[in-house]
Amino acid sequence: METPIIDFIKKYNEAKTARFHMPGHKGVSFLGFENIDITEIKGADDLSCPTGIIKQSEENASGLFKTKCTVFSVGGSTQSVNAMLFLAYSVRDKSGNPVVLAARNAHKSFVFAVAKIGAEVEWLYPEKSNSLCSAVITAEVLENKLKQMKTKPFAVYITTPDYLGNVTDVKSLSEVCRKYNIPLLADNAHGAYSAFLNEPFHPVQNGADLCCDSAHKTLPAITGCGYLHIEKNDYFGFSKKAHNAMTVFGTSSPSYLLLQSLDLCNKYIYEKIEDDLLECSEKVKLINRLLNAKNIKNISCEPIKITMDFSTVQSNNFDFAEHFRSYNIEFEYSDKNYIVFMASAYNSADDFNKLASAVNSLPEFSQSTVTSLFDFVKGEQVMSVRDAVFADSEEIPVEDAVGRVCGAPTVSCPPAIPIVVSGEKITEEHIALLKYYDKTHIRVVI
Repeated sequence: METPIIDFIKKYNEAKTARFHMPGHKGVSFLGFENIDITEIKGADDLSCPTGIIKQSEENASGLFKTKCTVFSVGGSTQSVNAMLFLAYSVRDKSGNPVVLAARNAHKSFVFAVAKIGAEVEWLYPEKSNSLCSAVITAEVLENKLKQMKTKPFAVYITTPDYLGNVTDVKSLSEVCRKYNIPLLADNAHGAYSAFLNEPFHPVQNGADLCCDSAHKTLPAITGCGYLHIEKNDYFGFSKKAHNAMTVFGTSSPSYLLLQSLDLCNKYIYEKIEDDLLECSEKVKLINRLLNAKNIKNISCEPIKITMDFSTVQSNNFDFAEHFRSYNIEFEYSDKNYIVFMASAYNSADDFNKLASAVNSLPEFSQSTVTSLFDFVKGEQVMSVRDAVFADSEEIPVEDAVGRVCGAPTVSCPPAIPIVVSGEKITEEHIALLKYYDKTHIRVVI
């Protein structure tokens, strides 16, 4: 597969052109990559309205992901989340207040996107959950909620796979959304690779109308690389407006380092990814067998993610996180019950050997008889998300926050899922959950 962006910049660099244009480093080495860091000069195309090399590279990506249209993001999935809400909002029924129906484990970028477009949120809660990170919604739950709503939502928004590796049945949800003529939006930030499995579960290939991917999370791309995908049938005509939507929320000076990374990812996907993913998944299966011998479960449904569940073992306060760090292993996320290890095809054999050694050195644990389920706090919305986000606010200790209204959500990344949503009245139940996730302060409206 051709790499038009990389080829253009290589040719430009070799020509030793006098650079009387931005950036100010003029291609002189400072960090080591400045010679291939350019701006939108003649021939380099325009990300906001591509007609040349960027257009060609995006079309290559579209063919690989089997979409109507794929647009590059140099602002990660956050830029694409904003664009998805913007696009769905643009085709809404103009009567009544705009409402989006969303699974409760949405990333904070979703809350901020809602605030920017001035919409409101009604939340979808799962039948059961094991974490703040997880809200797997069934078709039955979705349809029952839609039947109860007084105002038809302008979109349904889900996160799949979630931070722990749970995967939603997108196909069944898309059938419900099609029945009600509502676009289905999917935050697939963690699942870009899933389009290239033997049994792909990528949302855009299973009926999601709009979908965002973070290329940098599971593909060999630079941090900040992402995609916005429009489903191949494009029922709502989103492809005609996609670049404009991305431009509304993106920089006017896109990084050509990131664009080159996305361009080269196309070539990698085309040439190698299927075999590499198969090999990686076999290595994960080996780790799973070692975990089983220790009575520890991997609850992830993803073939290359390991989510170790320590909630069901009698561990006597064993510090699992520090145990793995003692083997010079750093993981993606941990809380009181789970540790998430995100693998990719670029994890070496030595990486997996370290992980295997760390697991082998664990004691064999006994299973706990206690089943731990998680309950989302269903807060009372007393102020609009937009008004709360943009209101004057102050940060106070969580103990002093009962009865106050949440301002901008105070959450760390990962997992960046708000425990209290902007505009909700804070309750004792919220405080207990904030403390459970070790949050000591929260921002409240003044």
